[in-house]
Amino acid sequence: MTGPQRREQLLEVGAKLFADKGFEATSVEEIAAKANVSKPVVYEHFGGKEGLYAVVVDREIRTLLDGITEALRAETTPRGLLEAAALALLDYVEGSTDGFRILVRDSPAGQSTGNFASLISDVATQVEHLLAAEFKSRKLDPKTAPIYAQMLVGMVALTGQWWLDSRKFKKADVAAHLVNLAWNGLSGLEAKPRLSERR
Repeated sequence: MTGPQRREQLLEVGAKLFADKGFEATSVEEIAAKANVSKPVVYEHFGGKEGLYAVVVDREIRTLLDGITEALRAETTPRGLLEAAALALLDYVEGSTDGFRILVRDSPAGQSTGNFASLISDVATQVEHLLAAEFKSRKLDPKTAPIYAQMLVGMVALTGQWWLDSRKFKKADVAAHLVNLAWNGLSGLEAKPRLSERR
């Protein structure tokens, strides 16, 4: 294998192990054995398990943020934006199950980025300016947009985590219920929520 091919192989092996066992339970020895290489090869490419984990997490966060950003660009109405964000996250959960498992697991001690809380914060920052503009147009205080962005993204992300394990409902139904709660609030829940546009 070439150097770049070996690096990709190690990333794939590491991602699978981190998803299945978590960071702490995965060892450099196990990564090397699964990749059919010696331990020094892992150290040469990533400096150790922490370096490999950081690259895997960065890739997953970028994939998720890119999907959400792209979905938000295609929408113009406030409810459409909410629907797009919910579906984008659930699409990621469905299409990158191992990646999502890695993101929601605890990160290594002392690491301030690449954990679930920092991921939620990154995504919330992406939608915060959209909420601020909507609040302004409705004569609401745009300074409160960051609070609502955190709440909305947290609600969607935690529901995605639950759906990953349960899969009791179809993706569109989960998204419709998320939007129902976020859009209508508990006092205005629709009896049979549906997304406004077929997706």
